[in-house]
Amino acid sequence: MSTNQELKDLVKEKYGEIALQSKEENETSCCGSGGCCTTNSDFTVMSEDYSHLPGYVATADLGLGCGLPTEFAQIKPGNIVVDLGSGAGNDAFVARSIVGESGHVIGIDMTVPMLEKANRNVKLLGYTNVEFRLGDIENMPVEDNTADVVVSNCVMNLVPNKHKAFSETFRIMKSGGHFSISDIVLKGELPDNIRSAATMYAGCVSGAQQKEEYLQTIRGAGFINITVQKDREINIPNELLVKYISLEEALEYRKSGAGIFSITVYAEKP
Repeated sequence: MSTNQELKDLVKEKYGEIALQSKEENETSCCGSGGCCTTNSDFTVMSEDYSHLPGYVATADLGLGCGLPTEFAQIKPGNIVVDLGSGAGNDAFVARSIVGESGHVIGIDMTVPMLEKANRNVKLLGYTNVEFRLGDIENMPVEDNTADVVVSNCVMNLVPNKHKAFSETFRIMKSGGHFSISDIVLKGELPDNIRSAATMYAGCVSGAQQKEEYLQTIRGAGFINITVQKDREINIPNELLVKYISLEEALEYRKSGAGIFSITVYAEKP
């Protein structure tokens, strides 16, 4: 993989495949988390349980996130919320339950099967204040100064040009608006084989930045009052690691102090 477009095409392909399955199928089938072929456990191993949140829609939950950004996003009734990389609509529907009928939620995703699944959910639920748009986070189909709140769940690390993505987030946000974004970051150096593996890229690891580099990217886009709301280490099982590196390398990695972390970050537009 040498170009940004190739990386985007890979993400579209992998997440397009996942969109055609339920969360349970992703976790249990041969082309899910267990079995004989390259699996989607890479995609679900980092997820957190959404089922306790108001507005939760089970058919929109594919287990692809790495945090609960809507729980930390300080969304208020009447807000306009934009969900970046909205998938089947999981965070968008939780946000909709908070903004109420006077608010509006816009989901953006570049994967057509995900948008189709999200729109089926909207139709079944009869919601009139949630919409999903086909678009690239590096060039969002959203007007300037639209959002009171932006949320995103384990998506920014998949974007090749993260500075452009955060600059676009800044552009679409109202002055005084804020975001709450859950994402994967690194502390220390990962083995080269993990960083370069294509499936691990689409599973949120190989595209991840070092934590301080990630926060600096946010600062560089113009955001202020940056706060890490949650920080937890992701325990990648040895049986998953050894798909990409040898057992000896996996054990050495365990001893190195390096790690993969899910963080939820809050920041404001001045």
